Amino acid sequence: MSHFTWKETGLTKDCTSLQAMASRFEESAKLMRKMANEGFTLEINKGNQLITHTDSNIFESWGFISEEAPFKQLTLIIDQEM
Repeated sequence: MSHFTWKETGLTKDCTSLQAMASRFEESAKLMRKMANEGFTLEINKGNQLITHTDSNIFESWGFISEEAPFKQLTLIIDQEM
């Protein structure tokens, strides 16, 4: 029987049919489009795909946790009384 090996191991690892795989891809595509519309972008850094957003509040509102080094995650808090 003719065949090929599917090597994607994250998104479709638990799927048991091609229909399930298609549904998973469609759900993921819908999410990626929504993220793009919200201002998320994809950056390639040293061969890694990084999903980024310039607004940390929007990034966090989606439930994401920044993988930046801790010193880069710190934000300046302006004293309102000054």
